[in-house]
Amino acid sequence: MSDDKRMMMSRRQVVGAVGIGMAASAAGTAISQDQSQGSTIPQRSEVTMQDPRAKYPHPPFKQQTQAWPGLARDMDPRPDHGETSYQGSNRLAGRKALITGGDSGMGRAAAIAFAREGADVAINYFPTEEPDAREVVDLIRKAGRTAAPIAGDLRDEAFCQDLVAKAVEALGGLDIIVSNAGRQQAKPSILDITSEDFDATMKTNIYAPFWIIKAALPHLKPGSCIIATASEQAYDPSPELYDYAQTKAATMNYVKSLAKQLGPQGIRVNGVAPGPIWTPLQISGGASEEKYQHFGSTTVFGRPGQPAELASIYVQLAAADASFATGNIYGSSGGHGQP
Repeated sequence: MSDDKRMMMSRRQVVGAVGIGMAASAAGTAISQDQSQGSTIPQRSEVTMQDPRAKYPHPPFKQQTQAWPGLARDMDPRPDHGETSYQGSNRLAGRKALITGGDSGMGRAAAIAFAREGADVAINYFPTEEPDAREVVDLIRKAGRTAAPIAGDLRDEAFCQDLVAKAVEALGGLDIIVSNAGRQQAKPSILDITSEDFDATMKTNIYAPFWIIKAALPHLKPGSCIIATASEQAYDPSPELYDYAQTKAATMNYVKSLAKQLGPQGIRVNGVAPGPIWTPLQISGGASEEKYQHFGSTTVFGRPGQPAELASIYVQLAAADASFATGNIYGSSGGHGQP
């Protein structure tokens, strides 16, 4: 090897060594700075664990029958919809949601969570549920989001079409539909169900989503989503809920069918299947007095769920990072099993 080549290699080695040394020095300085400036490294806060068995009230519950559809504000204990507990992280910033049955139950929990995640929200409710709806509207507005309360009867096709039009106008568009409102009236026997009762349940639980989705679809762009509230009754029906259980089985199936139909358009469709959840549905004819007094006692936690415990499921299904989730039913039933 010539002297010139040896000198060139030597120079390269020296330069390389200097470069490595500078990088190491910089890294060491950065580490030193991070260690000396504790604020630059997120510190772990101590986690407070919560026992799900003791988190919420257990049965027996006091006698408290209300006229249909009932009010959450008059229940004892009052259901928890996340009014004080749900904290958002901007996961739905700028989104625009329409939620039926948004005054109480899972609809109310979803409305509160969506608003605190940055979404504007229109809620539908039956006119007699106005007191509950006003509370939800106040919570949405306190979160700094637009709230659009729209009262009316979902059993009417013209109203369902008007509902969508009003929501689009109030929010400036739509990209989330939560079809949550439901009618449940327990009857010991099929002989106790009148044709009028059967028709009212079918129109509320099956016709209304059909009418609303049809009206909303022209407004839904790729990235939009539809979320239905199904039930454990879809796959484990109670004998006294003959008509209601049928509608929830149909809901589970329309989710799967519609997901296949709308997937090529970039629209996702999913459902949530709750187990026993403490809502006005139970004390306004949805369960017998004997049953609601012991409501939720058969779960593994010995209590019913609260709407707040399902809020994060609705948020996850609406959020963009769940972009591969469609045609699925997400259960939350306290150990009762899943579809």
